[in-house]
Amino acid sequence: MIRTFGSAVVGVNALAIEVEVDAQKNAIGYFLVGLPDNAVKEGQHRIETAMRNAGVELKRYKYVVNMAPADIRKEGAAYDLTIAAGLLAASEQMRSEELHRYVIMGELSLDGAIKPIKGALPMAIQARKEGYKGMLLPLENAREAAIVSELEVYGLEHLSEMVEFFNGKQMPTRIDINTRELFYDSQDAYEVDFADVKGQENIKRALEVAAAGGHNVLLVGPPGAGKTMLSKRLPTILPPLTLHEALETTKIHSVAGKLPNREGLVSTRPFRSPHHTISDVALVGGGGHPQPGEISLAHNGVLFLDELPEFKRTVLEVMRQPLEERRVTISRARFTVDYPASFMLVASMNPCPCGFYNHPDKECTCGSQQVQRYLSRVSGPLLDRIDIHIEVVPVSFNELSDKRPAESSSDVRARVMRARERQLARFEGQSIYSNAQMPHNQLHQWCAVNSAGQILLKTAMERLGLSARAYDRILKVARTIADLGDSDHIQAEHLAEAIQYRSLDRSNWGA
Repeated sequence: MIRTFGSAVVGVNALAIEVEVDAQKNAIGYFLVGLPDNAVKEGQHRIETAMRNAGVELKRYKYVVNMAPADIRKEGAAYDLTIAAGLLAASEQMRSEELHRYVIMGELSLDGAIKPIKGALPMAIQARKEGYKGMLLPLENAREAAIVSELEVYGLEHLSEMVEFFNGKQMPTRIDINTRELFYDSQDAYEVDFADVKGQENIKRALEVAAAGGHNVLLVGPPGAGKTMLSKRLPTILPPLTLHEALETTKIHSVAGKLPNREGLVSTRPFRSPHHTISDVALVGGGGHPQPGEISLAHNGVLFLDELPEFKRTVLEVMRQPLEERRVTISRARFTVDYPASFMLVASMNPCPCGFYNHPDKECTCGSQQVQRYLSRVSGPLLDRIDIHIEVVPVSFNELSDKRPAESSSDVRARVMRARERQLARFEGQSIYSNAQMPHNQLHQWCAVNSAGQILLKTAMERLGLSARAYDRILKVARTIADLGDSDHIQAEHLAEAIQYRSLDRSNWGA
């Protein structure tokens, strides 16, 4: 009996799969057991044809193939190469002495070519954890798996290369990557910069505050005011990913099959911008075979929702819990998986259906009821979870034609990183990395307000009718503004700036 080893992805982690192949020479047949799905079962025809086109024939024996553990459902065509290795070794066409030392994964084409798979990085991490010597997988996934040190990774393009490898005839090229060098070389590979933006200094300031504290942002303004352009540049002022964050982010993109072809590592913060027709499952994750959704693909980065009121109400409401817990749990009858979802939400919207409510030059054609109906598409509980609401006004001609260079993203990022360093020191020893993640029970400790600030806050609460959650948000934003100003205490001016970032709470909206 021959044993080969593959891997199954559960959530964003992997689980070792053992494939046992027994060949009986006095009978003919093929039996596959161990809870395989249809794609695995159909692999028999792909494997047999791929073998013939690779110059080897599947001998006419009785083969029993068992995939263990039997209580885990085996899904997809990525086990083709694992099973093929077992069949070739069991029929004595490939040596088996080294099979137990390698994890083998790959989907076979009918001509013997090996197609890419999903989840190569978590599989490689699990292979190293369980003490395997190396991993054989499609060439397109090799750089991704080679991020894992102390693991020999070989990228294969054809089934015949695996046969030659184990028969000792020809060794494929081993893929080696200096992970740290790759990471640091591409850490600042952004195509956009805040220096491209003319004017909008108040919006840049709001986004700097948001980046410094990890706060969610809603930009409200007419078409063409620059909401999308500003949002796309937010990742450029966020602190660079740490290597741990980069690996965590890469795992999610690997499982979802979203890594760029032959790329090894996600080294810049993700920016995800789904269309407003997206479904609930596509946003939060799930499905018959659970996959990460857009909120998990935005983990450690930015999720941008353009034209927020145009999203279905149910789609927006399913985000409420992940925004608070920074993870999403997908539950099924047989299993439960968790996907991380620690992202900054940046949303934009027009102030009314025609887009020109509160516009300085153009007249709004919407009635007050239309404006209210439009704004009510975004629920109050969701708005409460967005710390900063800021009104974006069109840029004047004088600002657009100004030839003076604007402040670059690197200059803004330097201030953001100093503020984040204060927060890391403040929350040392806790799983809290920014003021936005501060729990309610620590507000009194870190967000104490003097008497002048208390009066200002009380007046704002009474006039704007703010909720308790909005009160917490204002204190957290004020704490971030104080951090940007290198202040240990929240002053009245910090609170005043934080309060003005609650535009949609003002009584004149929709009046």
